Formats: sequence, C-alpha cells, structure tokens
Amino acid sequence: MVGQIPLGRVSTYGAIAEALGWPRGARQVGWALACAPAGVPAHRVVNREGELSGRHAFTAGPLEMEQRLRAEGVEVERDRVVHFRRLLWQPLEDPAWRAPQGCKASR
Repeated sequence: MVGQIPLGRVSTYGAIAEALGWPRGARQVGWALACAPAGVPAHRVVNREGELSGRHAFTAGPLEMEQRLRAEGVEVERDRVVHFRRLLWQPLEDPAWRAPQGCKASR
C-alpha cells in the first residue's frame, strides 16, 4: 500500500493504518515499515505533524529519509515536511485508491 503513495507526496502512519482498517494502528504501521524490504518507499510516511519520525530506522542513517524525500522534490526543514498539508496523500480520500486484497478496509 505504501507503494501507492504518489511520487513527491507523503502520507502518515495513521492514514495508512486507517485505510487498512486499523484506525488505531499507526504504531504497528511504523513497526512494519521499519522491517520493510528494499524498494518499499517507507520514506514517504511521516507522523501526523509531518515530522520525519521514522528517520532512525533507515540503514544508511537518519539523513537517508530526508535525502530520499528531497530527491522526489519534497522540501524538508528541521526534520519536518514543508507544506505538509498540501503534500499529504490520504488514501481514503483518493478515488483511485483500492484497498489491498484481504485487508479490513471498507471501501
């Protein structure tokens, strides 16, 4: 599902959890992303304030998350996404989004 976040946009742990049918599962989403295989764009998931709270989970170090976001055109200042609300992707508000097969989401 994280792979569906558009390039140059971000989502939150809570928005991902809610879309998967776990409205109180933001922390579990974070734990899952900390173990995600290479190729999963975990750098596009931030906390509800737009902060890069997962930056320490990246194998290349805490700057990797910021560098990957910047490479996609996302501005970051002081470990926070600039224009966070404008760049926020909410899967449940995107008519093109489809819940993964087998998840509890009601859409």
